[in-house]
Amino acid sequence: MAPAAASLDVRSASRLFKALGDETRLRIVALLSHGELCVCHFESALDLTQSNTSRQLGVLKNAGIVEARRDGSWVYYRLAPQLDEVCKAQLKALVSAFTKRDVLREDVARLLKSRGPNACK
Repeated sequence: MAPAAASLDVRSASRLFKALGDETRLRIVALLSHGELCVCHFESALDLTQSNTSRQLGVLKNAGIVEARRDGSWVYYRLAPQLDEVCKAQLKALVSAFTKRDVLREDVARLLKSRGPNACK
């Protein structure tokens, strides 16, 4: 193996792309580009069950794409800061491309409709 290739660490980018290789997870990331959200927001915006939502968020969390915080019985997710510059640039480009996709704009519209002061109660 060439010395340059041996020093190239692509594990972070590989983990990022594997986790984003699913339409539902891409849609979740698109919604999170608008800020922190509760699991119930994803359920209504994407018409998902709680178990499917949690499973998809778990994949994203394990890949370091999202992070979670608990507030009582609710769990809120947000995009995690990316330490790897390649991952940071790829995620930023992906999020910026989301605005051009009709299905993702429709997800955001459903999210805005369902998000109210008592949405998580």
